[in-house]
Amino acid sequence: MTIRILLADDHSVVRQGLKMFLGLDPDLEVVGEAQNGEEAVRLAHQLLPDVVLMDLLMPVMDGITAIGKIRTELPDVEVIALTSVLEDASVVGAVRAGAIGYLLKDTQDEELRRAIKAAAQGQVQLSPQAAARLMREMRQPEAPEPLTEREQEVLVLLARGRANKEIARDLSIGEKTVKTHVSNILSKLGVQSRTQAALHAVRVGLVPADQLSDH
Repeated sequence: MTIRILLADDHSVVRQGLKMFLGLDPDLEVVGEAQNGEEAVRLAHQLLPDVVLMDLLMPVMDGITAIGKIRTELPDVEVIALTSVLEDASVVGAVRAGAIGYLLKDTQDEELRRAIKAAAQGQVQLSPQAAARLMREMRQPEAPEPLTEREQEVLVLLARGRANKEIARDLSIGEKTVKTHVSNILSKLGVQSRTQAALHAVRVGLVPADQLSDH
């Protein structure tokens, strides 16, 4: 099944380059291009891509605001922040808004393709450096609702970077059931993304930090 991608970047040269090399992979298809955050939100609604590659510094509406809108309005669309800045505020802002991954523009081709495929599966993608920054900056949810035992099991596997299909197999439950558990976990913890839920799992001691995205 082809993964449908929306590119959001205000530099047409960057979009053309991404489109060209992503097009070399038969599993990936660029279905649209946006040159600012507002256009990205509009096209995400129109095209319903699997993954949005989102630049953070854009005119009209910045990437972090656009990530928040897309994740709130279209929870099935995953967003990877693709940027040239690794500042704490940007990493934290993007993940708090709901990005599932955070990559720098100097990421190798192969690594980017792998990250897109993992994001489409709902796998948390965090480099150790980004995870360390996030652990420091992300605030604990205010008295989150307690999770059921099954939800805790799902959360542990999710934090270890497992895709829904793998979680379903490990726990001998249906993939649809996993999706329901994941959305219940996010709403109980008051977070927007699986990445934030994974960080919560580390913080409360369910998963050691070195097992985050432990694929």
